[in-house]
Amino acid sequence: MMALRSALFALALLAVTPPYALIALATFPLPRLTRYRIISGWARLMLRLARAICGIRWRVEGREHLPAHPAVILAKHQSAWETLAFQEIFPPHVQVLKKELLWIPFFGWGLALMSPIAIDRANGRAALRDIARRGRERLAQGFWVVIFPEGTRVRVGEKRAYQHGGAWLAAQCGVPVVPVAHNAGRLWPRNAFIKRPGQVTVRIGPPIPTTGRDAKQISAEVEAWIEGQQQTL
Repeated sequence: MMALRSALFALALLAVTPPYALIALATFPLPRLTRYRIISGWARLMLRLARAICGIRWRVEGREHLPAHPAVILAKHQSAWETLAFQEIFPPHVQVLKKELLWIPFFGWGLALMSPIAIDRANGRAALRDIARRGRERLAQGFWVVIFPEGTRVRVGEKRAYQHGGAWLAAQCGVPVVPVAHNAGRLWPRNAFIKRPGQVTVRIGPPIPTTGRDAKQISAEVEAWIEGQQQTL
């Protein structure tokens, strides 16, 4: 049954994405935030299809911790689910992502119009400069910035070294960091076709101040909070 549901979801994804990409392209002349609100409708639609077809529900803990002004979100990355769900859960935001994603037909076209911070991860120093410059611009434009500090998706129960770019950006811009933990990988595993029914829990932590602090210290505090929460999810 899970295989059948997963196949139906894949077919729905293929049916919806190309026409929605045309809608996304039509938003090109519009302001950034307006484009975001229209294009992010695709992610919200995918979430509802995943719930209706695959039985993937979700709940959010800690919404009261979200600051009133744009901040940097540092989150665990286990699957594709959270990249969709964050567009429903958080205020308008941009993601730091590898530029190769923008080359994917249809999906990448819409993604490019959402003002992401696309970087070349093979060029570390240039990537950090891009994050700093574009991150500051996006925060000034009213967007939050979402960064996955481990750099890629990890399997449930695993972790990678936390990179300091997101903490450094927040400190440079004087905005807080919001740590986020979740267990989406249990239902929508990394690189897996089969999606399991159940409930994802997204846990938002208290904002971490960054002004006048070292990026490594901030990153260590974020890592300790996220990995501690992962043990209980």
